[in-house]
Amino acid sequence: MKYDLEKILPHNKPMILIDDILEINLDEKFLISLVTISEDKIFFDKSINGISYLTGIEFMAQTIGCYSFFRANLSAPRVGFLLGTRSYKNFIDKFENGKSYKIMAKEVFGDGELVSFECLIYNSDDVECARATVNAYMPENASNYLKNGF
Repeated sequence: MKYDLEKILPHNKPMILIDDILEINLDEKFLISLVTISEDKIFFDKSINGISYLTGIEFMAQTIGCYSFFRANLSAPRVGFLLGTRSYKNFIDKFENGKSYKIMAKEVFGDGELVSFECLIYNSDDVECARATVNAYMPENASNYLKNGF
């Protein structure tokens, strides 16, 4: 099944960086998304023939956004805020052109608005490329924060 990510994430193209959702498991509290690196991606850097490994944090954040959409049983995307990440560790120099990567976000703590996720990125050979603990805040009235210049 191909998901319409513009209906799930509060972004428009070209800022939607992931390509699809591979697996959703709300009982186990995780979601796996997919990105395939190509020259048409907004952060593609021709000088390295790929995308910087730092973009992995945004791949993780968008995967979390997808999970949050399904977890909250939403009918429209809701704004969330990336509070930070601890221990972003990458094991690659770049996300390589033409290669696909799976991004997993697993909820490890949540109180309704403040949530912590363990995130992993794997290549198509299931070799770990990056990992991080990502903290996010998704207030019920996020649109008010944006109007008031949060």
